[in-house]
Amino acid sequence: MVVDDSVTTSALLSVPGAVPPPEGSPDTGVPWHHGDPLGEQRSAERGAIVVDRSHRFVIAIGGAERLTWLHTISSQHVAELGDARSAENLSLDVNGRVEHHFVQTDLDEVTWIDTEAEQGPDLLNFLKKMVFWAKAEPRDGNELAVLSVLGPNASDVLTAAGVEAPTDVYAAAPLPEGGFVRRMPGPTALAYDLLVPRDHLTDWWNKLTGAGSAPAGTWAYEALRVAALRPRLGLDTDERTIPHEVRWIGGPQEQGAVHLEKGCYRGQETVARVHNLGKPPRRLVLLHLDGSADTHPEVGDSVTAGGRAVGRVGTVVDHHELGPIALALVKRAVPADTELLAGTVAASIDAETDESDDHVQAGRAAVEKLRGR
Repeated sequence: MVVDDSVTTSALLSVPGAVPPPEGSPDTGVPWHHGDPLGEQRSAERGAIVVDRSHRFVIAIGGAERLTWLHTISSQHVAELGDARSAENLSLDVNGRVEHHFVQTDLDEVTWIDTEAEQGPDLLNFLKKMVFWAKAEPRDGNELAVLSVLGPNASDVLTAAGVEAPTDVYAAAPLPEGGFVRRMPGPTALAYDLLVPRDHLTDWWNKLTGAGSAPAGTWAYEALRVAALRPRLGLDTDERTIPHEVRWIGGPQEQGAVHLEKGCYRGQETVARVHNLGKPPRRLVLLHLDGSADTHPEVGDSVTAGGRAVGRVGTVVDHHELGPIALALVKRAVPADTELLAGTVAASIDAETDESDDHVQAGRAAVEKLRGR
């Protein structure tokens, strides 16, 4: 591991065939691909791939009250998470806007959190400031590094590598030489994260590739993630994003990061109000982009309809089957068949994956009933 200012460069960038990402990428420090980015995506759908995600920032929290304390300052119900269990979680501001998204796993009286590299130090500082009198001890946990194994043969690869693959989504199990493995809900039907000792990262890479997993880069991971409509903090969210807009509503055993039946936490009022009475102003959609265009839109570009801004471009990536695709936040009222521009590139919403939200919430129905409507 070589540290250059705030960027951690993975030892796996020196693996033969590893290609670094372009300048300015949020995945700086880990391989972008290993010579065949589209082929790597196909391998994920037909067999299994292993992706170096060791640039993710890891936090460890010890202390007897770590879960009950974290429960009070985050959106997920984790007070009784249980040993060897995981969950996705959010930190919201007072207006219910997303500040941090992270995955947490509790194992052997330590809660491990991993999040985006850029936001990790800020999340750690926030956690330290919020301890007060609680018996919780957040610290830098970057002695562990993340590898992800994806694809229909992922569990077979883990078994061949001597790892007991958890069968339940969000379940975890310790690894024999430290760290742990957990099953995740995506971006493929079978997906696992291994948090391994960082100084053994290359050993684990060799073990997993030797067990039948094809080496792949973040390009493949991102293409699969976008196609599965799984948002990423800082790319598919902005400073105004609330959880309802990006499909992060759901309990600890669902593909979500907000539990709707837990006690008070920062931002809860907005979450409850939108869920019971209102509608989110925007929704996350999958865009198909004009493949004949000379350029791709960039993160943060406007999505327009008839010259009027109706949304924001998120992650843009080339998919091996779908061609150029992107995630975008668009206004709730924009019909799926609207002709759009993503930046200067023609775009259309994928109607099959678009979630219409025309139901009447229980709270709104009750209000209308009282008004005699």
